[in-house]
Amino acid sequence: MRFLADMGVSQQVVEWLRTNGHDLVHLREEELQRLPNGEIFQKAAREQRIVLTLDLDFGETLAASGDQIVSVILFRLRNTRTTFVIQRLEDVLTHSSADLTQGAIVIVEDGRHRVRSLPIRS
Repeated sequence: MRFLADMGVSQQVVEWLRTNGHDLVHLREEELQRLPNGEIFQKAAREQRIVLTLDLDFGETLAASGDQIVSVILFRLRNTRTTFVIQRLEDVLTHSSADLTQGAIVIVEDGRHRVRSLPIRS
């Protein structure tokens, strides 16, 4: 899978994904630390990447995107230790990879994750 990691995602998570065969770009590696959410979204769309973020405001960016499909994994964790983030991410990738390739927002919490297929209609 192809991922775009937002600034809050640790380098250890990046390395874990790469070790497991995923194509990943971190905003820091491209010196895009200050890129606004809307531009992160556009970059992910152009490069066909799934956004990894801890930024709760990214849900609003996704909601305002209309019919453009960019999958997002949004971490809403109390426990943000790297080993726990990796454990939760591994669970998401094991159980929700198909959803992510079709377009989804996956909200990852300490004890579960929820999947909403895109586009979200009211």
